[in-house]
Amino acid sequence: MLSFFKKIINKAQSVEQHDVEPEVEAIITPGLKPVIYTRSEHNISRNQISSNALKVLYRLKNEGYDAYLVGGCVRDLLLGREPKDFDVATNASPEQVKQAFRNCRLIGRRFRLAHVFFGREIIEVATFRGTSEQAQDVQKVDQDGRLLRDNHYGTIEEDVIRRDFTVNALYYNIKDFSIVDYVGGMEDHRAGMMRLIGDPETRYREDPVRMIRLVRFAVKLGFSINAECEKPIFHLADLLANIPAARLQDEALKLFLSGYAVETFEMLRHYGLFAHLYPVAEKSLSSEEQGFPKLFIAKALENTDIRIAEGKSIAPFFLISTFLWDAVKSQAKRNLAEGMPESVALQQAASQVISQQVKSTAFPKHMGVAMRDVWGLQARFNHRSGTRAYRLLGHPKFRAAYDFMLLQAETGGAEPELASWWTDFQVASETEQKKMLESISRSPSRKRRRKRKPSVKKQQHDE
Repeated sequence: MLSFFKKIINKAQSVEQHDVEPEVEAIITPGLKPVIYTRSEHNISRNQISSNALKVLYRLKNEGYDAYLVGGCVRDLLLGREPKDFDVATNASPEQVKQAFRNCRLIGRRFRLAHVFFGREIIEVATFRGTSEQAQDVQKVDQDGRLLRDNHYGTIEEDVIRRDFTVNALYYNIKDFSIVDYVGGMEDHRAGMMRLIGDPETRYREDPVRMIRLVRFAVKLGFSINAECEKPIFHLADLLANIPAARLQDEALKLFLSGYAVETFEMLRHYGLFAHLYPVAEKSLSSEEQGFPKLFIAKALENTDIRIAEGKSIAPFFLISTFLWDAVKSQAKRNLAEGMPESVALQQAASQVISQQVKSTAFPKHMGVAMRDVWGLQARFNHRSGTRAYRLLGHPKFRAAYDFMLLQAETGGAEPELASWWTDFQVASETEQKKMLESISRSPSRKRRRKRKPSVKKQQHDE
């Protein structure tokens, strides 16, 4: 059986307020009793676990601490998937973890964590988090109930109810290789159900990003969402406005770069969450014409999923540029109507749209620069005379701009013949390229300058 937590720390450091280490008593949450699944009742084997994670677990155990694998790694191992990383939960304080590992660094202000380094692999070790009334001196929430600061340590029972979803709150105990389940996570796992721990509305208000995470996990795992957890999302989605734009950018990348972008996009729009991540794109989607830009965005998402499935690299700026392209084009048209030159109109439109978008998801400046290049190069694909084609081919962002143009051609936003010409031109030999350019210059559709006839002066005769 699981040995309950006796006393978490004799001296736990309060990072935010004190240099002294106050004593924190263990508190058992009333009525919260675990179900223990023995080694024979689950499919997790140590052969599936990172050797470095096992080193951390065994070292903590040998030092006299409780140590568990917890969170997404346990969930993924139960599904037969390879976890992206391995997280450890323990009753050792961050300082005690650091003392046990020379290759350890303490990080974090909202909640102190220990990172144990093994080359490129990092094993994150978190001390059990608390929820008792004793934590009020170090907890801080805003007017909507969102947690702003929380540096209170607690028991494993308290740590469980601090986690977001039941399937993420399963603990693999290195002492006997059992799985410890306090909240019915194994039952929800077997039923394929995403369920929040605690009252859904309260948990969303504590951290509105949980609504986004719920969608991401439901799509990624192929799980359904519990009805009681689904209801509040529709009227609480606007709480995302309180989340820092930089954090939302990180969460958005996880949403769309996990290999399930199409389904995620549809579910986000269903719950009204996409509008708070990309309000500019949502406005374009609400006024689409002949399937554009929805078809354009959907195709970009589909291509992203295909590339991830094939193990190819993904440029995040490219996907975001597809979200914003319709808004950029629309703004550029308005700028042209106001008398701006074409190139200036597009540049101004790009600046206006990007400045609006970064209020919601604050992507880095270099991504904005890359998007401007891709958008700005679209018009240049039509100009192929002289050395223009060669100059465009040599542009650092040619490939991204070409892929963007292909995407438009597939969805009705560009001429398929133009896309086909550039597809052939970039792989042709130098001789073939010259012939292609000559055929363009001889094309009957190409306007030619007429030679001006010399003016004939009237002959004047003297009578």
